[in-house]
Amino acid sequence: MNQSLLSTHVAEPTRRNGWHAQAAVAWACTRHRASHAHAYSGVGMPPRRRGFTLVEILATLVLVAIILPVAMSGISLALGVADESRRQTEATSLAQTKMAEIVAGQQWQAASLAGDFTPDRPEYRWVSQVRDWQGTTLKELDVQVFWRHGNRDRSVTLSTLVYTGTSS
Repeated sequence: MNQSLLSTHVAEPTRRNGWHAQAAVAWACTRHRASHAHAYSGVGMPPRRRGFTLVEILATLVLVAIILPVAMSGISLALGVADESRRQTEATSLAQTKMAEIVAGQQWQAASLAGDFTPDRPEYRWVSQVRDWQGTTLKELDVQVFWRHGNRDRSVTLSTLVYTGTSS
């Protein structure tokens, strides 16, 4: 033990901060030992615990058993939503392409058209309808793209106005 540390506390037999000199020495020794624990060879110190106890392992397994199904369900739900979003975006793009094709080729003059997107996208089909728009020289063209997801039919509809040049 550091002799100067002991002599400082032992030299004052009076109270120091409410402690007797003997208590102050014990406190200083404990503090000194704790700050220089690496210098001791382990004599008088409790052995270090290595590994995990059975209770800790069981508690971890219970937590994993509770959290893992919830996390997997969340991931599955997120993947389903991402797939649906991808299909809806693809259907919107196909509808926009088909609408541009119908307007550019002036096929909108037919009352309705229908088809699918084979050979590239056979899972999608489309229907177009043309209606008068408020009795003006404009017609409303709707292109609706359908696809099946699970047991349900899904669809996206795009609409535009086409100038006819003549009054109906």
